[in-house]
Amino acid sequence: MALADPSEEGYSAVFLMDGIEVARQMRATEFDAFLDGYVGLSDLADTDVQAVFVQIGPDLLVRGLVFFRIYFDEEGRADSHWNIPVEALAMKGSAGPDMGAGPIRLVCRSLCPEKRYQSELWDPDMTPGSNHFQTIRKAVTANHLKYKRKSSSDDEQIPVLRTALGKPDAEVASQEARAQRNRLAHMIREQRLRIKTLQGAHRDSLAAMQREQRLEHRAWQEKMTELERKLERTRLDAKKVKKRLERRDLQVEELRQQLDEARAAASEAPQGMEEAAQAEVVLLREQLERKQRELDSMGELTRELEQALNEARNKAPDEDSLIRQLQDQKVFLVGYHAGVGHLTLPYNDLRRYFENPTGYAAEKCGLSEPDYRRWLDHYENPVCRAPGKKKGQTCGQPVLRISQPGEFEAGVHDRCDDHR
Repeated sequence: MALADPSEEGYSAVFLMDGIEVARQMRATEFDAFLDGYVGLSDLADTDVQAVFVQIGPDLLVRGLVFFRIYFDEEGRADSHWNIPVEALAMKGSAGPDMGAGPIRLVCRSLCPEKRYQSELWDPDMTPGSNHFQTIRKAVTANHLKYKRKSSSDDEQIPVLRTALGKPDAEVASQEARAQRNRLAHMIREQRLRIKTLQGAHRDSLAAMQREQRLEHRAWQEKMTELERKLERTRLDAKKVKKRLERRDLQVEELRQQLDEARAAASEAPQGMEEAAQAEVVLLREQLERKQRELDSMGELTRELEQALNEARNKAPDEDSLIRQLQDQKVFLVGYHAGVGHLTLPYNDLRRYFENPTGYAAEKCGLSEPDYRRWLDHYENPVCRAPGKKKGQTCGQPVLRISQPGEFEAGVHDRCDDHR
């Protein structure tokens, strides 16, 4: 880019914006130095800056504006790949607001003469009373860049006050009507530009909200997936504990039988053997008590696992999450499935829907999931599915599409006349 500084036609400058305020001003040659990498701006390191290329006439009034973006890297140096021909774009700009010298040449994202540069531009704020055009005009009027006002021969002429005397009333009325039309045309151009900028801002805001919603939805799905994994692990642990409890019950039952047998043998045995039997009974009782303690411990662990399982199932979403806001505001999600149309999904059905959307749609149709899938295959590709002449192939002849799942009969409606 070659930016001319003072010229016979006027001057060129670059303003770096911070909101609607002019944060930094520089002549065109200074901006060229930034582009060449000779100097950097440490306070703008790793920043995407909104900038304005300003064409100023010799009377220090704005003639053209180009609203562009430029990135400064981690060292505060301008992006070396930046190559927007702002001066050439300014010459092709559309009519913009009157900033003192008639409508300016304006180039922004909504008014871009070359679409390939549109993504590198931005739209100004046109809020009445406080907007970018007023701020830029004030900065140019303040003339902190010390541009010299150039006088012209017209300025040196002494103005002569002319009166409307001697002019026909029709000519005066025609001039007033022409001036009024010019003012109205200028107001219409400004309003159209403001509408375009507001539409662009609305699209950006909507895209940002959709992106945030997608990110929150993805995070919610990941969280649900993690909870499902934890739930599955808990179920497996509960099954293992249950099996261990069953083995403990069998062992306890066996010990009780051995104890009963030992008691019976002791009652029938002689005195010498009775003492040995009593000792064995004591040993078996100790084993029984130990097994009972293990059984109680396993029962407590089972209760804790069941409680954790219930908490995982009933855990509510975070208060600051989008899903929690949807739940609090009673907002319903809507899904679409062929044969069912739009489905309103209350919050309590979201988990079941995301686990198996097709099965959910089949349930709403009053069909089993396999029957619904067979109809869906027919609906998406209505051809004969009878076996073909070659192994692994089907007939493939077009058949009449059945649009309602409940009316579809496999083996009849998905067969041509030759195979029906």
